[in-house]
Amino acid sequence: MHQPETRPRPSIYYRYEVHAPRLPAGHEPQQRCPVVVVGAGPAGLVTALKLAQHGVRSVVLNSELQVSQGSRAIVFTRRSMEILHQLPGVARRISQNGLPWRFGNSFYRGQRVFRMEAPHDPDDRFFPMINIQQQFLEEYLLDACAAEPLVELRWGNKLERFTQDEHGVRLEVDTPAGPYTLEAEWLVAADGGRSGIRASMGLQMEGASYEGLFVIADIRIDLPLPTERLAFFDPPWNPGNTILMHREPFGIWRVDYQLPRGETPEQALQPESLRQRIDAQLAMIGHAGTPWEMDWCSVYSARALTLPDYVQGRVLFTGDAAHLLPIFGVRGANTAFQDAQSLGWHLAAVVNGWASVALLANYSAERVGAAREIIDEAGKSTRFMTPPSRGFKLLRDAVLSLSLTQEFVRPLYHWRTSRPHEYTGSALNSPGDDTALFRAGPAHGAPPRDVRLGSDDHLLDRLGAGFTLLYAVDGSAVPAALRDCIATVRARGIPLKVLAVGAAGPVEGADETIPDAQGHLRARYGMPGAGAAYLLRPDQHVCARWLTVDATRLRAAFAQALPQRRSPP
Repeated sequence: MHQPETRPRPSIYYRYEVHAPRLPAGHEPQQRCPVVVVGAGPAGLVTALKLAQHGVRSVVLNSELQVSQGSRAIVFTRRSMEILHQLPGVARRISQNGLPWRFGNSFYRGQRVFRMEAPHDPDDRFFPMINIQQQFLEEYLLDACAAEPLVELRWGNKLERFTQDEHGVRLEVDTPAGPYTLEAEWLVAADGGRSGIRASMGLQMEGASYEGLFVIADIRIDLPLPTERLAFFDPPWNPGNTILMHREPFGIWRVDYQLPRGETPEQALQPESLRQRIDAQLAMIGHAGTPWEMDWCSVYSARALTLPDYVQGRVLFTGDAAHLLPIFGVRGANTAFQDAQSLGWHLAAVVNGWASVALLANYSAERVGAAREIIDEAGKSTRFMTPPSRGFKLLRDAVLSLSLTQEFVRPLYHWRTSRPHEYTGSALNSPGDDTALFRAGPAHGAPPRDVRLGSDDHLLDRLGAGFTLLYAVDGSAVPAALRDCIATVRARGIPLKVLAVGAAGPVEGADETIPDAQGHLRARYGMPGAGAAYLLRPDQHVCARWLTVDATRLRAAFAQALPQRRSPP
């Protein structure tokens, strides 16, 4: 029988709650579930919540009884916050407790040689980055799940094995009270970088693993330094290597330092080794002797790997189970949120009958493409941080030396921060729209640009959980033919919200109106006049835009976005 740890994990700043395991009750019948999600980390929980927004029930299996140990992911991007803002209370609680920032500093031989400034627009609700430990994020997501009746979380339930056929998946689950079987239409593998599901299927990842090892150490210390990323190259106490520092909430600092070649993780995590190196780093930044206390430490290696296909029959991969990305540029959890947001709506569309199973191939194509783009960018950062060969080291050292006097080389320090992928070549993008004629606004496959509508009112607050039609008007009604087309789409069960832009009062056929009296939103989106429109998918990415839309063009866009339907709207 599976026996998860029942003692709370140790921490000097976070109180771990040990949840009661979900146990099988005798001969209770197991109802077939539409979706089973394995893994209650960020990717699994966001997937379950996004499915619930579309009315799809899921069971989440978690082998442990508490949230993950250690701070793990700590930096979340603006786009991640925009995704989490769609879930009840999550982004608000992160904003209340997290530390926002936008600057990063790179140092060499005691001199700051590069200062990164992430862009921040007055229209943006969220800062470019915000720091908070992963335990808090998981806690907020769990609270959102507890308030959602379509999500059932089963603590202490470990997937032992499964079989699948063309109709579904049969799972064998172990618990502290013994095993049971569970049947589902779909299985989501969100079980992390050491995915047991991936291993059991014999799936191989593609990409590169790098030799460099880093220690993560979370320490409680009072340092009078701002919330900015600090990177130190070739420091005297760790020659040829790199150190990173981040401020975390609740008096915690993250120190990441690279290990010399040949040193094992076991050697690196010895208390004396940790103490000497952290003391050396504090001395180097002018805080020798400042008392500190260790909370958590670990060792990681930089890997840039992805499965070539995230859809394996009835098993769908997401997050670290699908790909392993270097942390440089805050790519891990932030990429997982985009995966989960995408998987949630694609899978819901299939379960709800909006589109055929073929739609899931698009999820894989888009997210594998995103992972490969990230691997390409992250590889450049990783090779700079941890040169994999003598040639790369010579180039890196040349950049370091030149940066002391030559400003033109300093941007090479840029860590290429994680950014939302644009599905420019997506099969769901409408080929017959006017995107090539637009002079502004998000293009095919791009996420939306937020626009401030009031002191605490933004465009992204208004978007629906399903499709959204952003439609420019100059009258009091959406044209009748367009209203009929919208009604036909909705009659198929497809959620579609219509936002009329440019109207001072109610507009017939629109769910909401946005006055946009100064024309700021229409300018940002390049909408020249009445009839201009954007169609946003449920993950908010643009799939069509028109200078003038009519019922025929909207109908064609839906046929493209929800493929292989026998009767397009």
